[in-house]
Amino acid sequence: MTGAIKLPPSAGKPLAGQRVLVPRGGPWGDAVAAALRARGASPLVAPLINFAPSDDQPALEAALAKLAAGGFDWLTVTSATTVDVLTTYNAVIPETTKVAAVGETTAAALAAAGYQADIVPAEENSARGMLEEWEAATHGASGLSVLALRSAIAKQVLSIGLERMGHHVEAVVAYRTIGVPVSKKVAEDVRAGRVNVVLVTSGSVAEQVQEQLGPIPESILVAAIGPQTKRDAARAGLRVDVVARERTSESLIDALVVAARSKA
Repeated sequence: MTGAIKLPPSAGKPLAGQRVLVPRGGPWGDAVAAALRARGASPLVAPLINFAPSDDQPALEAALAKLAAGGFDWLTVTSATTVDVLTTYNAVIPETTKVAAVGETTAAALAAAGYQADIVPAEENSARGMLEEWEAATHGASGLSVLALRSAIAKQVLSIGLERMGHHVEAVVAYRTIGVPVSKKVAEDVRAGRVNVVLVTSGSVAEQVQEQLGPIPESILVAAIGPQTKRDAARAGLRVDVVARERTSESLIDALVVAARSKA
């Protein structure tokens, strides 16, 4: 493809002149926008997804009550949004329950909310990465009771994998992901190539980018926050040009900087 990122005027502002679409709002979107500005880019925050309560609130409330009462050996948390749910419900995680966080972003969100992650995959920030490191982290323990909080649309890779290991898993939907229509101006800017980079942070975002803004012009760089998101984007029919090594916002921006410098 023809590169979207132009030559930076200086090493200190490697993304100077680049207009970057940030597809999520809230604290995450604000933090990414600030990091992009620090590198010279002009962020365009246009949330493409939002999160809604679970359709089965009683099941979630019952699971959190059981958690507070010490009914689980482990809690698995696969996204920062799940942490938001925990804080909304003032969830209590007793000292007897250990927490497994998929990804450094999730672990950071847990820490910010006053919770502690006992396992964070060191090699691959994904459910598969968690499964690969689970037995070593739990010293081969079997028959553990695990609460797996997840999105309504998430694949149950972790839950199924833990069950196959012989653990007792209670998978509960913590939230739903819904699409958010972007403004007509944002859509027009993307289709006209007045945006240089589009960030893709999940399979849900990839679907919305393709549905609302696709096909993305070849002049625009599409950057995915990790290999799994790239695979999810491919299934949605969205091409990806740059892939972050890790599933973190820092790694995603670093990938953009590398792409920018490669054009210099």
